[in-house]
Amino acid sequence: MAHIPYVPEREASGLLARLYDRFRDPRGHVDNILRIHSLNPASLRDHARMYAHLMRGPSPLTQVEREMIAVVVSAENDCFY
Repeated sequence: MAHIPYVPEREASGLLARLYDRFRDPRGHVDNILRIHSLNPASLRDHARMYAHLMRGPSPLTQVEREMIAVVVSAENDCFY
């Protein structure tokens, strides 16, 4: 598995700290897929914005259909999440 360096939540400041706070899950954690952007906080913000648009923005697909596509792609890629 590849290792991508990231800024731990306790060391985040400025924009990164605000983004970490904004994107915490219900348990208070930030997903790894977002943390890998921590060296470039603007890319974290833009990644989250793009994901929200793709999953919840205007589309002929329902949200359930979009989630199903994401599940199938993750399974095909052997992605554990």
